[in-house]
Amino acid sequence: MKHSGHRPHQYLKTKSMNNATEKHILLIDHLNSILSHLKEKFVGKDDIIDLMGICLAGRENLFLLGPPGTAKSAMVKELSKLINGKTFEYLLTRFTEPNELFGPFDIRKLREGDLVTNTEGMLPEANLIFLDELLNANSAILNSLLMVLNEKVFRRGRENRPLPVVMIVGASNHLPEDEALHALFDRFLIRVKCDYVDPALLNNVLTAGWKLEQKAMTDNPEISAEDIFLIQSMIGEVDLEQIRPAYINLVEMLRNAGVGVSDRRAVKLQRLIAASALLCKRKTAIISDMWVMRYIWDNEDQQEIIAGIINSVIEADKTETNHHPRATENVLPNADEIFKEVEAMDKKWEDAALPMAERTMIKDRLRYLNGRCEWISNEVQRNYVQQPIDALWQKIIHSA
Repeated sequence: MKHSGHRPHQYLKTKSMNNATEKHILLIDHLNSILSHLKEKFVGKDDIIDLMGICLAGRENLFLLGPPGTAKSAMVKELSKLINGKTFEYLLTRFTEPNELFGPFDIRKLREGDLVTNTEGMLPEANLIFLDELLNANSAILNSLLMVLNEKVFRRGRENRPLPVVMIVGASNHLPEDEALHALFDRFLIRVKCDYVDPALLNNVLTAGWKLEQKAMTDNPEISAEDIFLIQSMIGEVDLEQIRPAYINLVEMLRNAGVGVSDRRAVKLQRLIAASALLCKRKTAIISDMWVMRYIWDNEDQQEIIAGIINSVIEADKTETNHHPRATENVLPNADEIFKEVEAMDKKWEDAALPMAERTMIKDRLRYLNGRCEWISNEVQRNYVQQPIDALWQKIIHSA
C-alpha cells in the first residue's frame, strides 16, 4: 500500500521517544496505513482523514460540517470497520431521549431501588462514537453528552465510570444557533468542512472505488482499540518545549484577531500538536505541527483569518524538515482562481457546438465552485466571485 508521506526511517535513526518500543513504532506505521487506506477509498477527503488520524492519536473530538451526501457517515463507518472494537452510531433528533444513547434502566435493579443502566450495545461501551446531526440534541441529553465529550466519563445517578472511547465524531449540516448548543459544539476541538468532491476528481473517485471493489476483504488494514490506546499513551512523551514560546505567541495572535482560544482549549490543543509529531515519527514537536490549529474556527468568517495567521507562522520558519503532509497545504478557496475559472467556463458555454456532456460538466463544476465561494470570508472578494457565478447560472437557466 502506498505510504502516506511520513518518513519512518528518520524516527528509527533517532533514540525515538523515551521508553518507546519497536512495537510502538510499528503501531504508528499501522495507523498511518489505516489513513492511507481511507484516502484511497475517499478521494478528495485527505484533509478530513488526516484530522481523523490526529484526533485518534490525541483522543480528541472531531466535528464534521457539511450537507447530506458528502460522505461524512461513510468515512466514519469505514473507519469503524478498520478498528477492531465496538462502534456506536446514532442520528439525533429533537426528540432523542437519554435511553436511546445510554441504554434503559435495568428493571430488576430498579425494583430493588438501584438506578443501574443496561448499557449493552450502547454509547457507554463503544470505542468509536458517531453522533450524526449532533446539533439536534435537546436539553434532556445535553448535560450527559457534555460529560461524555469533555471528560470521557459516563455519569448517571450513582453510576460513574470512564468510557473506553478512542474518538468521538459529531456531524451536522449547520453550525449552532441556540446558546445551549454552543457548549456542545465547544467540546469538539477540531472542526472541518466536509464538502462535495471537486467534479474534476470524479474520474479518480470512480477508479479508486472500482479498485477497492476488486480487492479482497482481507486486504483491509485493521487496528485494535487497545493499540490506539497505546498510541494515545505516547502523546505525553512528545517534547513541546522547543515550540512553546512560538505556541504562546500564536495563541495571543489568534486572541487579538478575535478568535476565542480559552485556556482550556489552549491546553488541549497541545495534545493535537503532539499527535502531529507522533504520526510523523518525531519525538519533538516542530513549528509546522501547529497546522492543526487551522481547524479551531467557531464560524465560517474565522476560517480565512485563522488560516492566514497559522500559515504565516509556518511559512516564516525555513529550518524544519519532516513536516506533516498537511502542514504546507492551504485549503481555503482562492477568489482570483475561481473568478478566472468561471470566466473560462462562461466563454465555453457560449459555444453553440459544445456537446451536452461538457455542458453537464460545466453545471457540476459551477455548482461546486458556488459552494467553495461561500467559504470566502472576505465579503468584497466573495461578491466579486459570486457575480459571474450568478450570471452564468442565469445563462444556463435561460438556455434550458
